[in-house]
Amino acid sequence: MKRLAAALLAASLMILPAQAAAGPEPSASPAGAPAVDAASWVLMEKETGNILCAEHPHDKLEPASVTKVMTLLLVMEAISQGRLSLTDTVQVSAHAASMGGSQVYLKEGELMTVDDLLKAVAVASGNDAAVALAEHLAGSEEAFVERMNQRAAQLGMADTCFVNCTGLPAAGHLTSAYDIALMSRELILHHPDIRSYTTIWMDTLRDGTFQLSNTNKLIRFYEGATGLKTGSTDAARFCISATAERDGMELIAVIMKSPTKDTRSEAAKALLNFGFANYTLMDVYPNQALPPIEVLLGEQAQVQPVLGQSSRILIDKSQLNAVESRVELCENVEAPVEAGQKLGEMVVFVGDQVLQTIPIVADQPVERITIPGIFLRLVRGLFMAG
Repeated sequence: MKRLAAALLAASLMILPAQAAAGPEPSASPAGAPAVDAASWVLMEKETGNILCAEHPHDKLEPASVTKVMTLLLVMEAISQGRLSLTDTVQVSAHAASMGGSQVYLKEGELMTVDDLLKAVAVASGNDAAVALAEHLAGSEEAFVERMNQRAAQLGMADTCFVNCTGLPAAGHLTSAYDIALMSRELILHHPDIRSYTTIWMDTLRDGTFQLSNTNKLIRFYEGATGLKTGSTDAARFCISATAERDGMELIAVIMKSPTKDTRSEAAKALLNFGFANYTLMDVYPNQALPPIEVLLGEQAQVQPVLGQSSRILIDKSQLNAVESRVELCENVEAPVEAGQKLGEMVVFVGDQVLQTIPIVADQPVERITIPGIFLRLVRGLFMAG
């Protein structure tokens, strides 16, 4: 196809697309990235999935209760698919009631709604509540863990093997900061209602008789904090997947194996501060309407090109005034044309550096014209000419 180079469009952007896969990982953390007291860490932007900075992101470590991000994800997916309701009542098994560590002291045979169990997991990191939800959804904790590992594989979490749904110490139960960022992103991107649990500072269960206090102190003390999950064991030390949103951009800071609870919080805050100070999301949508493309031998004479994905991209604030984009469209296309068929692309760049290439696609299908259709078109043309 012949290509028609459309205008160079200078763009001052405000960015944010969210595609299925996370964005590229940097080969090294940028200058100015904070010093972080942890064995492994990652800072990711939610919508693009881009990694802003990282250190040892693929080291396989024990995640402790940050494991429950996947537990919450599977529960929220079941709710969105109609397989589970917040008002469903769960009966607690002996196995769930036997969980140690962080818990809400569920009793065997006790009844609790999915809504309250979600609150117990998200706020108090209740191991017993996590197992009760897992058993209710999959029949057993073991079956639920199989689903956890299947979902991890679907998300590209290549460093991960789950052995339980709680994060309690178990041989071979490992993941990485990068993988935690992936599952955290999936949860907050596609299930924003989880915020109604992860932003709770204090609440109660059992008609106000049992007090809950969030294990994530950033919820109270960090501006824009939205979650997500803490964890700690003797071996894992102190871990967190911390999320926060400012000016329409949400970041995910994952800290693994920090020496103390305080260093964990300070590390997460330092990463979030770095991200908000240095990056923003920009909209690079063309400032001119995309012209329709001629369709050869089509039932319609033209098809409208549209961007095939979000035009919001992540940009270093220092490059805001240097961003440009180039739109390239085919001159024509032969029918049949499928909806979503590529018709060109928009290349976003700063100087010689390409930041992103966004496909331009057909907004609807166009069928190939038939011989009777050609005849009717000729007849109509003659009739209108007469």
